Amino acid sequence: MPIKTFRGLIANADTDTIVLHTNDGSTGYRIVKFEIISKNPATQDVESVVKVYSVKPTTETITIDFSDNTLLAAGHYTGDASGNNYPVDTTIIFDNMVFNQDIYVTCIGDSGNIDSMNYYLELEQVKLDLNENTVATLKNIRNITGPIQT
Repeated sequence: MPIKTFRGLIANADTDTIVLHTNDGSTGYRIVKFEIISKNPATQDVESVVKVYSVKPTTETITIDFSDNTLLAAGHYTGDASGNNYPVDTTIIFDNMVFNQDIYVTCIGDSGNIDSMNYYLELEQVKLDLNENTVATLKNIRNITGPIQT
């Protein structure tokens, strides 16, 4: 299947929207690669978390909670510019879930070590049949509205 790539520079405490929705919802996507790097890796100490969500979060947080079913990917980046001039640590984890709606990239840095972050996403394009389309769309609606109360 075709691969679509997205890249951007996201400021601390900001959210980018990646527009993926279609009129009929028959095109799905799955993350196959997610990478992050600081805007100034050789000149600034940085510790940041970049996350990808299926639903726009109300606030950006540094907390990573994999029990959140709207969290598609998370990356933690630590860079040390005091003599080392290279990333100290980068951890990337992403889900293999298929989605057919817009996704949202957030960035938040540890206070005092804040820098804009570059991100790179590769999404595999997946053709959804009617049942898969319905399931992906309903998951997205449920994540927006919350569980159905009985």
